[in-house]
Amino acid sequence: MGYLILGVAAALIGGTSPAAAGMVQPPPAAAATEPPRDITSILEPIIAKHKVPGMAAAVIQGDRIVMLGAAGVRAAGHPEKATESDLWHIGSCTKSMTATLCAQLIEDGRLNWNTTLEQGFPELAERMNPKWKRVTLTQLLTHRAGVPHNLDQDGLWGRVWNSNETPAKLRLMIAEYLLTHEPGYEPGTKYEYANAGYTLAGILAERAGGEPWESLIQRRLFAPVGITSAGFGAPGVPVVISQPRGHNAAGAPVEPSHDADNPAGIGPGGTVHLTISDWAKYIAIHLRGDKENPRRATRLLGPESYDALHTPPAGDYACGWSITQRPWGEGRVLNHNGSNTMWFAVTWLAPKRDFAVLVACNIGGDAGSSGADEAVGAMIREIQRGAPAKGSP
Repeated sequence: MGYLILGVAAALIGGTSPAAAGMVQPPPAAAATEPPRDITSILEPIIAKHKVPGMAAAVIQGDRIVMLGAAGVRAAGHPEKATESDLWHIGSCTKSMTATLCAQLIEDGRLNWNTTLEQGFPELAERMNPKWKRVTLTQLLTHRAGVPHNLDQDGLWGRVWNSNETPAKLRLMIAEYLLTHEPGYEPGTKYEYANAGYTLAGILAERAGGEPWESLIQRRLFAPVGITSAGFGAPGVPVVISQPRGHNAAGAPVEPSHDADNPAGIGPGGTVHLTISDWAKYIAIHLRGDKENPRRATRLLGPESYDALHTPPAGDYACGWSITQRPWGEGRVLNHNGSNTMWFAVTWLAPKRDFAVLVACNIGGDAGSSGADEAVGAMIREIQRGAPAKGSP
């Protein structure tokens, strides 16, 4: 049984959402000791309307969480409440994390934005389809590398899904097949969203960093940012509902298992889970690192690296970020969402206004995307009203 991670949702980047209209001011600065405002009461009617089992959300201003809340339950039909400290699967929002890891290795001198697949996979040089040889890391990270959207060629996806190999070996299985066959399209000629492009980028990072992507990103990215809750795949354990569970299309909870997430081999493109507060720590470094933030203060990476990560080579997709325009952000904003069909997560960053919104819920499909979209709009309206950083709405 297989689930493909969904890409950036058209509804969320197309201007049709409640978050698409209206000029706003950033939330007023709060004292450093002031706790975030509890927004649970804002989320509760939204999850009821959209039949979302559970949801967590946060608003950050600069590097501080100013609004935070969780509503609903961990699993439909069960009493355990969703909490702010629960783990949420963020799907393709993992992509910018992998791109950030690559930028760290570039600053180390171990990789280059122009590192090619021929350089990265010398053992495949003789068998590699010539069209792949000059494909660069940047093209992989911006979905312009020729990588096909799906991995269903010659039963590849089924083999990956059913394999018991380690995640690193699964990635090599994918790479060997792709690079010895014709690309899905002429590399460099167009944008086509492809999770496997991040699988290849993850291998380049592994080889440059000298360890599997999972441990490398924990050590190089998560630990320095202060993220302690991050893991991979569906959170929690079977039987005991200690964490939220993803829900299938029928709205039934799915126990953590082999079938509860995409194969671990495509981790660099979408298998991270973490708390909403830890995710906010990561989002904060990109919010403050962006060139248009008037309070720009780069951490972890230098300014040039954030510029490279946030600038599309063409079109509107950069390195794990969709770049679009919103009046409430005074122009340019960053966005991405993720879903393995059983979870949905989305984040919007408004660098000029120095705030960002994050939402995660434990169901995918229309329920997850529409519920998260309405939650984003509701929080932006709260910011627009100049709501205080704490207290009831």
